[in-house]
Amino acid sequence: MSLSSTPPGDASATTPSWIARLRRSQRLLRIGNRVSAWWEDARLTWQFVGEVLQALGRLLSGRALMRRSDLVWQFDQAGPRSVLIVSVVSGLVGVILAYMGAVQLERFGAQTFIADLVAISVVREVAALMAGIILAGRIGAAYAAQLGSMQANEEIDALRAMGVDPVEHLVLPRLLALLLAAPFLTLYAALVALLAGALVAVSIFGVTPAEFMHRSYEALSLNHALIGLAKGTVYCLLVALAGCRQGLHAGRSAQAVGQAVTTAVVQAIVWIVVTASAMTVAFQRLGW
Repeated sequence: MSLSSTPPGDASATTPSWIARLRRSQRLLRIGNRVSAWWEDARLTWQFVGEVLQALGRLLSGRALMRRSDLVWQFDQAGPRSVLIVSVVSGLVGVILAYMGAVQLERFGAQTFIADLVAISVVREVAALMAGIILAGRIGAAYAAQLGSMQANEEIDALRAMGVDPVEHLVLPRLLALLLAAPFLTLYAALVALLAGALVAVSIFGVTPAEFMHRSYEALSLNHALIGLAKGTVYCLLVALAGCRQGLHAGRSAQAVGQAVTTAVVQAIVWIVVTASAMTVAFQRLGW
């Protein structure tokens, strides 16, 4: 008769299996919690987008409570006060594009085509992308901080108690101001980057100013300009939505407001990159 090597009262042999099961269940619980949190965040985001669309409908029908003075003030913050940082970043990006492109083209004696490279890439893609990312860090963070502070101080609850829709009163001025400023900032960023690229081409690689202007004019078309402006407007729309959404749904503490600001910037940049990829592929497929 064979006897078990494990004493009857010894549970050491069964302990590892229970620990493994417990660890697996904890991992599954963490995954479930993350999926649930992601689903709730997505639901709140789509709910917020729906509320914004409803507020826009009421604005078009003349029933919204948005003040024009708020719109003008927000436009001043989003547009003219962003010119300096847009100038610096766009100029440096233009220098990088022109220099790196010219180094490669110089190997084939094709320095003349620096203008084509800089003009098309800047007007069609880079200017809008730079404007969106810059405004995500400057305006999107400001929107999240402003609305998050109001949420922490219960000012938004006070507006709701007085019968004022926070989306109409707080979100619409910010959203429309950024939409109005977006085409101008995108166009300005493209012009600054083109001038910076021309400076590099003329001063370093021997391209004449007249030749650079002629090649740029030949390379660009109305479609390039319209696509660039459309992309810049869409990117700024995403920045405004991300900043206002995170601010309105921030927690009641200073830490929660800081987390909302960080999330707004990261979310806006991710949305911009994903949208840029989708729009670029779509426009290329359509032959635009």
